[in-house]
Amino acid sequence: MGEKVRRMFADIAEDYDTINSILSFGVHHFWRKKTVRISEAKPGEKVIDCATGTGDLAIEFKKTVGQDGYVLGTDFCKAMLEQAPAKARKKGEDVDFEVADAMALPYEDDRFDIASIAFGIRNVDDPVKALREMARVVRSGGNVVVLEFGQPKGMLKKPYEWYSQHIMPAIGGWISGNREAYTYLPRTSAKFPAGDEFLDLMRDSESFSNMKAEKLTGGIAYIYVGTVA
Repeated sequence: MGEKVRRMFADIAEDYDTINSILSFGVHHFWRKKTVRISEAKPGEKVIDCATGTGDLAIEFKKTVGQDGYVLGTDFCKAMLEQAPAKARKKGEDVDFEVADAMALPYEDDRFDIASIAFGIRNVDDPVKALREMARVVRSGGNVVVLEFGQPKGMLKKPYEWYSQHIMPAIGGWISGNREAYTYLPRTSAKFPAGDEFLDLMRDSESFSNMKAEKLTGGIAYIYVGTVA
């Protein structure tokens, strides 16, 4: 699946930011800001943002850790990552970006205070392995933070399913020219473990001393935080 996903993201990289903002009505920016707050990032800390894409979450972390802090954004899709440096410079933030796979991070143990991943954990071949890798490069007591889509319940369930199955592929496909990508993305979101089920994956990694989940927008997304043992 890895190479297929890499090609898919490379194909939509140029339009990715525009489509995200349209399809989420801009809410994904709020979700990222909240992810940084929940991570408990502090000025001067070191952060690695995996599956950084075009760098939005990495840039948000840099605003918090400041000039004395360090942020590294990584992604296994070079075409996505190529959009990130100019975006960071435009926002006046100094962020490093490197091509790296979240399941095999080429960094030493305990290098970072925080590791994060936004809307990427469901696209790796082995989420538990990725969680272990992220925890490995974070010092004991630091946090691994995951922002990922969920499956809303109650009144939001049916409208969201209809929107994700019909509107997202139509708009995403029209703008990017790749309808398959915007069919794949909501389909994987619908199947991926969310809430307590994702916390079970974190437990399976045997990397965290405690974990918590916070529901966003009625369960359309979740933020998960694991404190590294």
